Amino acid sequence: MTTLVPLLLLGLLIWFWLDSARAREIATGICQAACEQRNLQFLDQTVALRRIGLRWTQRGIRIRRLFQFDYSEEGVGRRDGHVILVGVQLEEFSLGLPSEADRVVPFRHKPPDR
Repeated sequence: MTTLVPLLLLGLLIWFWLDSARAREIATGICQAACEQRNLQFLDQTVALRRIGLRWTQRGIRIRRLFQFDYSEEGVGRRDGHVILVGVQLEEFSLGLPSEADRVVPFRHKPPDR
């Protein structure tokens, strides 16, 4: 019994490492495809893990990972985006750009002072 616990912990650690490597590869592929589709440069050709947590889903508990990546619109400057995976399923993808609704700035004409 005393040797079973360390073996289980080692097995869990190996599983977590392999699952994390798979999730990182999937996130990198998503980012590459999205950048190619939008004619953006995917900088550094990799993603970085920023946050990890647990999420309850209909299929049970899954690991939720937030990956950050850098891209460039015209080869000048860096912008960052993020990908969120729950298990190995895409939950959210963002280039960090404001949506169309956020770009609209209401203009109010100020009446002249009398």
